[in-house]
Amino acid sequence: MTLKDLIQSNSWLSIETILLKLYPGEEVNRFAYLDVFEELLYMNPEDAEIEIVVANQTDDFDGEEYVDVSGSYKNPKNEEEEFSQALEFTPWNEWLGMEISQESLHHFTELEVIAHCLFEMTFIGFEEEVIQEEMESIQSSMEDYLNMPEEEKEENTISFEDIFKDLDDEEETEEGESKE
Repeated sequence: MTLKDLIQSNSWLSIETILLKLYPGEEVNRFAYLDVFEELLYMNPEDAEIEIVVANQTDDFDGEEYVDVSGSYKNPKNEEEEFSQALEFTPWNEWLGMEISQESLHHFTELEVIAHCLFEMTFIGFEEEVIQEEMESIQSSMEDYLNMPEEEKEENTISFEDIFKDLDDEEETEEGESKE
């Protein structure tokens, strides 16, 4: 069953109810989601080699539970394709052509799958044009970085260790301030 099949076989009112139950903060965007849903209804799906995986996850950093929406190649051709794939920049017609993993359909209702997919599809914005512009901006920044001389790269790069050290320092500062 593809995402397009799910969307066509469920009503907006049912999807909206579940979407707002799962993501109550999205109430302000309810009409934007409706617009996306209606656009998806009339869009032609494109065949995809990736299936959609919706799964409960636990954040390694803070232990919080969340629902992850990602892609998985049905027939991986290389090592990179064996890993979970981010989908938020994927064109919507490709999303529509993706099958939903059986595991996802086993653990989530159709309405939940649609709601989680809509949330992920619009994470960057509610218009494909905006999403693709953001992707182009990221790719451009990456190209700029790759074309920098090594010395400039070092000046413009921070290591994970330094990031975590800065976070620890901020946390200690906040703890010290709150005790005063």
